[in-house]
Formats: sequence, structure tokens, C-alpha cells
Amino acid sequence: MAGNVSCDYCCYFTYDEDTEEYVCDVNMDEDDYGRLMQNHFKECPYFKDGDEYKVVRHQM
Repeated sequence: MAGNVSCDYCCYFTYDEDTEEYVCDVNMDEDDYGRLMQNHFKECPYFKDGDEYKVVRHQM
């Protein structure tokens, strides 16, 4: 992944028990997938931080 964002920290990066591997589980159409694969983005536009405690640490 280009940029400073890693899929490992994304909330859409989930474990698929059928294939026994981690996959991106974001819901996108064929056009979005095509643009993502053609590297028109510097970073993944679907990245969402999966750290549930980020807000709590910020409030402390």
C-alpha cells in the first residue's frame, strides 16, 4: 500500500475463515476496484482506523 497507511490497521482488514487469510472486506463496485488497482490513489480511500480506543486515549 502506498503512503503511510497500512492495511493491518484498517477496520475492513478481516480474517476470512474459508480461505484462512486476511482480506479487505470493504464493499466497492467494479469501477472503484479498477481505480484502486490502477493506483489512481496515493493512499487507500477506504481506510478507516480500526483502533477502537483511539478516542479514549485522546480524551485522557
